[in-house]
Amino acid sequence: MSPAATRKKTSGGAATRSAKGALPRTMTSAHKRALSEGRAMSATVDRYLAAVNTPKRRGRKVSKATLESRLAQARIDAKTAVGVDRVLAAQAVRDLQAKLAQLNSSVDVKALEATFVKIAKSFSENRGIGYAAWRDAGVPPQVLKRAGINRTRG
Repeated sequence: MSPAATRKKTSGGAATRSAKGALPRTMTSAHKRALSEGRAMSATVDRYLAAVNTPKRRGRKVSKATLESRLAQARIDAKTAVGVDRVLAAQAVRDLQAKLAQLNSSVDVKALEATFVKIAKSFSENRGIGYAAWRDAGVPPQVLKRAGINRTRG
């Protein structure tokens, strides 16, 4: 007999196994918990890095009262203006509303930093992230030291 004739013929082994009633895959509760913790850590790191890398406002600070008075005037201008001036006034209203919303929703960097310090070391070990990568991402060296991430070569 030829070697080709002696080989067993298989017809889609994976397809026949699933058709015969293979057990459905299930995750253990420990695996689900580990996935959940990983997502929570990633979200914490993401929020902290977003706060750290937000550029600082330069120039004179504008008070909330000043923005509100400008917004009231811009609304009046938007109602009375015609043509292109009306479109520009409408955009000015939207811009001032966005500035007021940003002023009202300030980010507490200290709280984000505290939660980052708690999880940064284990996150680094799990993902293989070194000191230099954190520094490149904008994390201050004092924060890394508090988190227990030491400077290493390489």
